[in-house]
Amino acid sequence: MAQIKSQIKRNKTNLKAQARNYATKSKIHTQSKKVLDAVNAKDKKKAETELKLANSVIDKAVSKGTIKKNKAAREKRSLEKAVAKVK
Repeated sequence: MAQIKSQIKRNKTNLKAQARNYATKSKIHTQSKKVLDAVNAKDKKKAETELKLANSVIDKAVSKGTIKKNKAAREKRSLEKAVAKVK
């Protein structure tokens, strides 16, 4: 356990950031699942709308610093490829 006052404060902020990052990543996974569920159901219209929402969530995560830019690009591209395969 930290005994220095500044480190105690830093531990508190780290816990808050950890919780925020966990929530943001959870949103990304949930939205990605919604896209893939629509793809598996072969519902192109719903998949496209869910893809827009997923892209928005991923971009917000990048702006908050939760995930890196290249990971975001990779995630978005893989979802786009899945939606493009739906006829």
